[in-house]
Amino acid sequence: MNFIDSSIIILYLIGIVAIGAISGRKKDTSQNYFLAGRHMGWFVIGASLFASNISSEHFVGLAGTGASSGLAVGHFEWLACIIVLVLGWVFVPFYIRSGVFTMPEFLERRFNRGCRNYLSSVSIAAYIFTKISVSLFAGSIILQQVAGWGLWTSCLILVLATGIYTIMGGLRAVIITDTIQTVLLIIGAVTLTIISMVKVGGWQGLHAALPEDYFHMIKPATHPDFPWTGIFFGAPILGIWYWCTDQVIVQRTLAAKDIPTAQKATIFAGFLKILPVFILVLPGLAAKALFPEVDGDTAFPTLVDRLLPVGFKGLMIAALLAALMSSLSSVFNSSSTLVTMDFYKPWKPQASEKELVFVGQIATIGMVVLGILWIPFMKYISTQLYVYLQSVQAYISAPIASVFIFGILWPRANGKGALSALLTGLVVGGARFVLEIVSKQSEISSSAIHSFVHMNFLHFAVFLFAICSAVLVIVSLMTEKPSEANLRGYTFAYARKDGTTETPDRFNVLLSIALVLTVVFLWVLYR
Repeated sequence: MNFIDSSIIILYLIGIVAIGAISGRKKDTSQNYFLAGRHMGWFVIGASLFASNISSEHFVGLAGTGASSGLAVGHFEWLACIIVLVLGWVFVPFYIRSGVFTMPEFLERRFNRGCRNYLSSVSIAAYIFTKISVSLFAGSIILQQVAGWGLWTSCLILVLATGIYTIMGGLRAVIITDTIQTVLLIIGAVTLTIISMVKVGGWQGLHAALPEDYFHMIKPATHPDFPWTGIFFGAPILGIWYWCTDQVIVQRTLAAKDIPTAQKATIFAGFLKILPVFILVLPGLAAKALFPEVDGDTAFPTLVDRLLPVGFKGLMIAALLAALMSSLSSVFNSSSTLVTMDFYKPWKPQASEKELVFVGQIATIGMVVLGILWIPFMKYISTQLYVYLQSVQAYISAPIASVFIFGILWPRANGKGALSALLTGLVVGGARFVLEIVSKQSEISSSAIHSFVHMNFLHFAVFLFAICSAVLVIVSLMTEKPSEANLRGYTFAYARKDGTTETPDRFNVLLSIALVLTVVFLWVLYR
């Protein structure tokens, strides 16, 4: 990079830290610090949902998978458009009416303390060992190849810059900076898409250079990566866990001033999720057409390095940093919320608001320190291990999705059934993880175990969801009924009985229908 590119990156880093620190000054109470005072608008919450989801691994992974196999990976993006509506219309009303700070807190109120402890512990561990490390790993790959920064340099700058405004400003700072970063990452990705598509000769040139299969998203049920059965039955299970029950995502909607605002935010985020197929996956196809030698994850760095002129390279790296920092700040803030509200506050219920904010800041510092301590070990970790770590995250998601779905829809579900389902999912998912590693070292002789290990992970999600749901139902029916305190305000049956359901906002309904029709049209167009 030259002076102009470097200057753009430095100005971006200084500007975003300053804006984040200034925007989050009001943090005198735990509600202000962790939930931005519960008065944020739909536009900034929707942008924050999008930015929290899109990180450096999306730039690397979506483009890389696009270069390797075509548009099919975009299924996960367009499916998210539908799932985020489920968050807004099905889950958000219960979350906001209950006044909870965290998803584990909601599970405790609906079920018991054990469920809360399980989800809090699993979430924090997953954030440290997957979300933070994967973001830093993917970001450092690009910065090393394109900007020439060393591993320590890139990771330290990213962790410290993000940590400063997250610690100082809490969720409000995270949401405000996410909004700015959403605009920047879209501008950067669109710029790269336009330049790469012009270079390849447009849509016709792309079709001429690549196999026809690259442009069809619906794959056979036997496809190793994207079977249509897994996409339409397994991926929604993972999607409900991620978009509807994960603290990093849901915490943004809890900052809304009311339920219709939160719903409008999820609709806006749903429309934004249409874009990644065209601005992140499509450039991967262009990279394969222009540079046939590209190998998966090198597609995005190759485009940035070879195609972008002076100034645009700096803009693109700033967009990458925006994606990475928005995800990191979201994880830092959500982790500190879990530590403070799920562990510290129950341990010390008499803690003052000022004390809770201070503990939240210390917890954020702890996450920043853990991120820095992880850096020396990253050079020993292969990309394949990150696939394993993400697989573990996928395996634990099915039982969590099951517990939340049954908790809201089925009043007979009780705490013992929910905890049994969570622990069953942990054991079965953990067994698959261990056997996967063993199978890489030596051949497994048992055909049943071989099928269990090599089942497509989306099909496995359906299998695990069915097992956990069965355990939840059986244990719940064999044990006592839940108390009315665990049901009132947390299930649809009691919401209707108590008359606490709201009349849907007509404009939100129309926008939701328009979003669903748009996604269906795109699926039909690229089937």
